[in-house]
Amino acid sequence: MSGNIAIGIQDFSTIIQGNYFYIDKTPFIKEWWDCGDSATLITRPRRFGKTLTMSMVEQFFSIDYAGRSDLFEHLAIWKEENTVSCRELILSSVCHLRGLKREIMRKQNKRCVRC
Repeated sequence: MSGNIAIGIQDFSTIIQGNYFYIDKTPFIKEWWDCGDSATLITRPRRFGKTLTMSMVEQFFSIDYAGRSDLFEHLAIWKEENTVSCRELILSSVCHLRGLKREIMRKQNKRCVRC
């Protein structure tokens, strides 16, 4: 991807949609997912892309970006079938859980009204 250099933009989707210059760091997602650590510490110098990397990871797994595969289709992570399958499984599970939560809240509200 080529374009203008984005200085100070730390939102992944803004950089991709704006066609800004971007060095593909999506292989980090697969590496991070495969290592299976319970906690990850990312230490890098200032202005090294930590916030942008976290924005990328968040948007890859976030339910808010579930229909936005266009952000990743042209990047290395999309070629990793297992990682993309895990993403789809996580997103569908979260959607299911949100639906269950709404149903439980609805039932709880009905019970409270009757009290």
